[in-house]
Amino acid sequence: MKDWAAPIIATALFGFLCPGLIFQMPGKHRPVDFMNMKTSIVSMLLHTLFFGLFLMLFLVILNIHLYA
Repeated sequence: MKDWAAPIIATALFGFLCPGLIFQMPGKHRPVDFMNMKTSIVSMLLHTLFFGLFLMLFLVILNIHLYA
């Protein structure tokens, strides 16, 4: 059996945490912008940090597995 939790969680987080897709922190004119489809270097770095923290939370701390 293969554990599919890591690729599924990583792909979903990557999709949802793309800067500007759903939200962007920090925004251009506000602390949080929603669905503006624009990004900045600071926003990319912040979303990368959140991606890593959420990935560690789901895979290391919560130890989620999905076998198929």
